[in-house]
Amino acid sequence: MARTVWDSTVGKKTVMAVSGLVMLLYLVVHMIGNLKIFFGPGEFNHYAHWLRTVGEPFMHDEWTLWLIRAVLVVAVVAHAVSAYQLSRRDIRARPAKYVHRKLRASYATRTMRWGGIILALFIVWHLLDLTTGTVHSGGFQEGHPYQNVVDTFSTWYGDVVYIVAMLALGLHVRHGFWSAAQTLGAGSRTRDRALKAAADVLALLLTAGFIAVPVGVMTGVVS
Repeated sequence: MARTVWDSTVGKKTVMAVSGLVMLLYLVVHMIGNLKIFFGPGEFNHYAHWLRTVGEPFMHDEWTLWLIRAVLVVAVVAHAVSAYQLSRRDIRARPAKYVHRKLRASYATRTMRWGGIILALFIVWHLLDLTTGTVHSGGFQEGHPYQNVVDTFSTWYGDVVYIVAMLALGLHVRHGFWSAAQTLGAGSRTRDRALKAAADVLALLLTAGFIAVPVGVMTGVVS
């Protein structure tokens, strides 16, 4: 049954929708945590340490964090694979381009694929920068996330990479949230306007919330 569902277009769209909502929930929590940086290094570093001890003493040190990471990896892989396979299926269904091309879809819809690629590349860079410190500028300091964030956004390329990725994220969320609602049966003629408004507000809040951190560093509010 699982294989039958996965092989169907509806099944792949459902997997894509559910995995997307899992990642969206994580993004909301992650953004709220990031904004703690405006309360100073003590508050932000304490929050980062707390993430490693969530669930103690029932859960061992970092077990909860690794569990969250595992769920996110599964969600990202499921989302990417289903998106790729749906894209290939769409291309096979119509290998020839339309004679008359009308841009009926929104800009976010037309850039979903490129936005997904940009975000995938950003995730790799972000992990290498602030998790492993491999590409970090200014000398990565283990256990000092506040200083590491300030170092990253003290470089012009760190700001550009992050802000471009967050703009792509906003477009992706704006279309993806509404699309997921349609796939999971939440959409209707009476609820479409409310769902689109919710998607717009959510995308705007996430984009502004994430971009606020590099802007804070650039303006000296966070230093």
